[in-house]
Amino acid sequence: MPPQRKEEKVCQYPGCSKPAERSLPRKKAEGVLGTLEGSGRRVHLCRDHYKKFRKATKKERELERLSW
Repeated sequence: MPPQRKEEKVCQYPGCSKPAERSLPRKKAEGVLGTLEGSGRRVHLCRDHYKKFRKATKKERELERLSW
């Protein structure tokens, strides 16, 4: 049986066609980045848009870690 090939995902940010590197829950990503293409529970983002998401949620993530 031949090995299965992983389907190449593309960034779902409008106008971006770079390969996706990360996937996030759609609600969290749309809350920060606005409306995204595609459907489903998860959204795929390229390195640049994932970095933008991380910068926008930095404070929120720090506060979440403090509550541990």
